[in-house]
Amino acid sequence: MIGNVRKGLSLVVAAAALAAGAATIDGVAAKVGSAVILKSDVLGEMRRAGVLQDKYAEVRDAMIERELILAAAERAKLQMQEWVVDNRIRDIVKQAFGGDRNKLMEALAKERVSFPEWRRRMKDDMLVAAMRWQIIDKNVVASPSDMRKEYADHPERYIAERRVTVSAIMLPPDSAGKRAEIDAALKKKPFADLAKEYSADPSAKDAGRWKDVRPEDVFRPEICAEIAKMPKGTISQWIELDGWSFRLRKDAETGGGRQSFEDAYEAVEGNVKKEVSKRLYKEWVERLKAEAYVKVYDDK
Repeated sequence: MIGNVRKGLSLVVAAAALAAGAATIDGVAAKVGSAVILKSDVLGEMRRAGVLQDKYAEVRDAMIERELILAAAERAKLQMQEWVVDNRIRDIVKQAFGGDRNKLMEALAKERVSFPEWRRRMKDDMLVAAMRWQIIDKNVVASPSDMRKEYADHPERYIAERRVTVSAIMLPPDSAGKRAEIDAALKKKPFADLAKEYSADPSAKDAGRWKDVRPEDVFRPEICAEIAKMPKGTISQWIELDGWSFRLRKDAETGGGRQSFEDAYEAVEGNVKKEVSKRLYKEWVERLKAEAYVKVYDDK
């Protein structure tokens, strides 16, 4: 969960969701070396991350880790060139404010945060990311034995994506009376011809065919449930949703079974690296804590 909180904090910054207005100083949450984290600082981070009160301790701990890493960066004499920071800010202005720097300044003013203060925060975030890459990320390796173990221990993670090809006849509410006519015609004509003739489906011109799709991407859950239980090559009964009538034919289906190790290789490697990264990060933070003065106060 702490990782989720930290991710949330960095995404907030990347999206230029700006610091909250000056908060009332209401006590000390933690001390890290000479740095002081106020309770109001923690509450401000919680608001920006959109987390609830019960996550106070996790947010506070993430802020402690941040201060430890910044101190480690200073000891290592790691510097972030100003032009690199400026380029990152330009990217944020482009992505979050449509390239309009004035909108950024307006947002800062609204939140009562000065541009220098916000820029410093950006620079610190970049230093934290650079330190993490140097100490953790560049050293993360997924060993063959760990990958085989991950694949064997978590078969549920490596299920091939189920995709189907489905043809559909879709009738609007005012055409429901045509269902019997279509039922009779199905005994004489191909489904594809009837889809072209009757269906209000956007794909009617293609015989109502939805080719190689993930059902949940294009159909409502009720339709997905029907597709899941249909054998390949069969035609469903009429399904009525909000007055609309649907009749489906399942033409093809792939996936749904366990992937081979070779097919799942990239996903397995990614999951192993994620776990190794978490372990190395935790060990690194524990070393930093052992080398620093850290005082944590009440959770609330």
